[in-house]
Amino acid sequence: MEILQAKAARSFEAAAPRARGWGISREQLIGRLGETVSRSGLGNGLAALTEYVGASHYLLARHDLSQDGGLDFVICSDWPFDVVRRLSRIVVGLNAKTSELDKCLAALQPCFHPMPDDIDLPRGISRSYCILALNVGRSRLSFMLLFPEDVILSQDGLRDIGVLASYLASVKADVAVRQEREFELTEREIECLFWIAEGKTSDEIAVILGISRNTINNYITSVMRKTATRTRSEAIAHAVRHNLV
Repeated sequence: MEILQAKAARSFEAAAPRARGWGISREQLIGRLGETVSRSGLGNGLAALTEYVGASHYLLARHDLSQDGGLDFVICSDWPFDVVRRLSRIVVGLNAKTSELDKCLAALQPCFHPMPDDIDLPRGISRSYCILALNVGRSRLSFMLLFPEDVILSQDGLRDIGVLASYLASVKADVAVRQEREFELTEREIECLFWIAEGKTSDEIAVILGISRNTINNYITSVMRKTATRTRSEAIAHAVRHNLV
């Protein structure tokens, strides 16, 4: 009887989802992150976070870059290329459905989404993926994870690695370098944003600045692209949150 009970227990353990997978220890994680900060690339640090929580693949993306199409929004990833190639539309779609307030509230809150049926995943990988929204300066990032079918990712563990992923992204120069260049708002764009916040229309701003209405609209469109917002109201909320106006 004891032998049968032992076999049943082992069978149950084999069939039950793992709470944290095969992850590394906290001490190993801290050691690898320290090495990443001092001399390794961002990928090594993200891989350590991924392994720690029991996931299998990581992808770090910038939402403001996803508006332009292509794969430039991917900062660092070991996802299968065919999956990443399809991801641009998914990232844009999720971002378009989320209000500015919801984006703020979603920071560091794990969210799970189903993978489209027409995407082929490696064998044994769950058809759900996890997204952790991060903020690094004025940039909104997503740390996205694939994980095995038999692993249940810990909510607390995910929030922990979300904080650490933000830290890694902030200290690695290659993540934020472009933010101070082509993705920084120009003085004219900030002027337009200021007058929008004051309740002025495009026609009124055109008169105030002495330029055409079409030019004003072009500036406003550029602002919304750079801030990854959909409406003028969301652009104002983004500006207020980042002390731009």
